[in-house]
Amino acid sequence: MTPTAADRFPTRHLPGVTVRDLPPPPRSAWRILGPGVIAAGVGLASGEFILYPYIASQVGLVFLWAAAVGIVTQWFLNMEIERYTLATGETALTGFSRFWRHWGLVFAVMVYFANLWPGWASSSATMVTYLVGGDVTWIAIGLLLVIGATLTLAPVVYRALERVEFVKVGLVVLFILVAVVFAISVDTWGELPRAVTAPDFPAELGFALMLSALVFAGAGGGQNLVQSNWIRDKGYGMGAYVPRLVSPVTGREEAAPAGAGFVFEPTEENLGRWRRWWRLANQEQLVTFVLISFVTITLMSMLAYSTVYGVPGLANSVSFLEVEGNRLKELVGPWFGTLFWLIGALSLFAAAMGIVDYTSRLAADVLKTSYLRRASESRIYFALVWGLVGLGCAILLAGLSQPLPLLVISACVGGLMMFIYSILLLVLNRRVLPEQIRPRHYRVAALIWAVLLFGVFSALTIWQQGGELLEWLSR
Repeated sequence: MTPTAADRFPTRHLPGVTVRDLPPPPRSAWRILGPGVIAAGVGLASGEFILYPYIASQVGLVFLWAAAVGIVTQWFLNMEIERYTLATGETALTGFSRFWRHWGLVFAVMVYFANLWPGWASSSATMVTYLVGGDVTWIAIGLLLVIGATLTLAPVVYRALERVEFVKVGLVVLFILVAVVFAISVDTWGELPRAVTAPDFPAELGFALMLSALVFAGAGGGQNLVQSNWIRDKGYGMGAYVPRLVSPVTGREEAAPAGAGFVFEPTEENLGRWRRWWRLANQEQLVTFVLISFVTITLMSMLAYSTVYGVPGLANSVSFLEVEGNRLKELVGPWFGTLFWLIGALSLFAAAMGIVDYTSRLAADVLKTSYLRRASESRIYFALVWGLVGLGCAILLAGLSQPLPLLVISACVGGLMMFIYSILLLVLNRRVLPEQIRPRHYRVAALIWAVLLFGVFSALTIWQQGGELLEWLSR
């Protein structure tokens, strides 16, 4: 019997894949625009609004090279995650689970630990208080409830998330254009070339802080993994054969196909379609995730340099945005500081929505695929979303300030997760996929670089932050 492309897939823990032709790609890249925008939108959070601007306020623009390195590294990672889903309709986590059943669960638990604290919702609520006053706790709880309702009442969850993130990215871009005209000084534009001619690693701000900025520029942690789910719901490649995640209340579920995923035979027609799909997917990520993330980090850093460079006592927290907003009011006008806080509040709210979605989406896919095959993925997602919202509300009502253990766990888990799945991606795409669509040598080299980068980061973070955690526990 002639072997098929499906024979490469391990079937010890999951059903085998079905052989089908690769659907034809759209004629225009506009038809598949979305997953990269969502990735950029969810990633436009503390790094773009607080961390890199804070670094710029302390040492200038000499660390922007790290954002470029981090974002490009994540682009290669995202594309290897997308490669597997484009070719099979399965998520990367499902692919990992073919080697060991519990890989998906391991990553889902790690993502939960990393996102346990409702930090983006509370940060958004804090910025709302700069605008209208009020109590941060109750505003944050209200935002969490809105997020839960939006994600579970939208007929197709992906569409709702895509619209929110498109609006967010559009507003951020609009704000940046206004800032370029009214707030970024000529001296700051003159400083920009130093980011290339005099790059620096300002360890005096804290080695862990600098390394975190490099590694998590753009996205990071579990967010990269969810590219599989987002492009599948958008209908990329073999993902067109997989039902989308819908609301169990207002949506209409489609019948799940037999088997876990699909694969196409490497015929001339299928390979021609693959090349077009692969080109479009790369273009979509480059002009959305890579471009939006880097331009935003650069211009928000320039804005901070123009306004608060050299101001003593600035904190690397959301309070930094209060100082910057007040400074913008002085330099440009009250309207501009208010606009800055409004865009920041909306941006952090949209980031919180994306984090709740991808945390719950990853876990729902894992539970459905490996453990609860007869259950509805939409209902599992519904329960996980409200579980995360409820946990966040309980933490806020308990009056807990952001505890050190959660911060340490988040930093350690994020880097360790990326280290592990960089290795698994390399093994998965080289071993399982047909030879004609496996990653080329330069992409293999990029994955090896990611393994080294995230391996060093996770080791140093665990070494440094673990000491702080032990000190905290001993008190």
